[in-house]
Amino acid sequence: MKAFFLGTGAGVPAKLRNVTSIALKLLEERGAIWLFDCGEATQHQILHTSIKPRRIEKVFITHLHGDHLYGLPGFLSSRSFQGGTSPVTVYGPKGLKDYINISLTISQTYLKYPLKIVEIEEGIIFEDDQFTVEAKLLEHGIPSYGYRVVEKNLPGTLMADKLIADGIKPGPIFKRIKAGEAVTLDDGTVIDPARYVGPDQKGRIVTILGDTRICQAAINLAQQADLLIHEATFASGEEEMAYEYFHSTTTQAAEVANQADVHQLCLTHISSRYEPSHWPTLEEEACTLFPRTVIAEDFKEIEVLRR
Repeated sequence: MKAFFLGTGAGVPAKLRNVTSIALKLLEERGAIWLFDCGEATQHQILHTSIKPRRIEKVFITHLHGDHLYGLPGFLSSRSFQGGTSPVTVYGPKGLKDYINISLTISQTYLKYPLKIVEIEEGIIFEDDQFTVEAKLLEHGIPSYGYRVVEKNLPGTLMADKLIADGIKPGPIFKRIKAGEAVTLDDGTVIDPARYVGPDQKGRIVTILGDTRICQAAINLAQQADLLIHEATFASGEEEMAYEYFHSTTTQAAEVANQADVHQLCLTHISSRYEPSHWPTLEEEACTLFPRTVIAEDFKEIEVLRR
């Protein structure tokens, strides 16, 4: 599981930061990629990466401001032209369905894959045997959601050496034991899988927030996350401006990380007012409150490790 930043800027594209888009790469887990927001020129950013658009199976839109949305019709269209045939589901606030349908209809774009559009409300918006995704409303000028992606626990590690030491030869039987099946050997011995499989591996948690003021909903979504991706449009000391424009500062993002007991914080959605020479300072501001902080840059990748 890796978070890959396709765009990390706020408001308008800049030379070194495109507008917001984050790819959550789940290639080992499910052979797929989930996209969070799709700002203008996201598909151009993808061209500079190894990401295959056909691998993108879900898109989660945090809110309907243009810097998080304008790249979506183009991406959906190009995915079809490039041979993508597998279904795509797009999640986001009310109004998203009209935006997509009108854009595709007026441009006479016909997709070669099934497209499902889900206008969300707060709560669990997706669940299967691997993941759940929870959405909560944040505090912004228009409805803006944060997403909490929770990987379900995985079976523990098979103690193959112990099985071999006990005279059990490798083969299909190992797979059955790892799956938790009690196996009866030819001599009548019953193998208890609990003796040969370690404890469950705790699933990872990634929280990705849309634009927001500092708020309780952000803290709730981020509880014990392995990675929290939080907007930091403004520097520390600009709290009044951040509040006026429904955004957060670097230190407010760090405060959320502290209160939520997260493992790592990544700052994104950086205003273009800050030159590259300012970026280390922005990171240091957050690090004073939460040392495990990094600032995102376009094409930066963060691996979400198991604790």
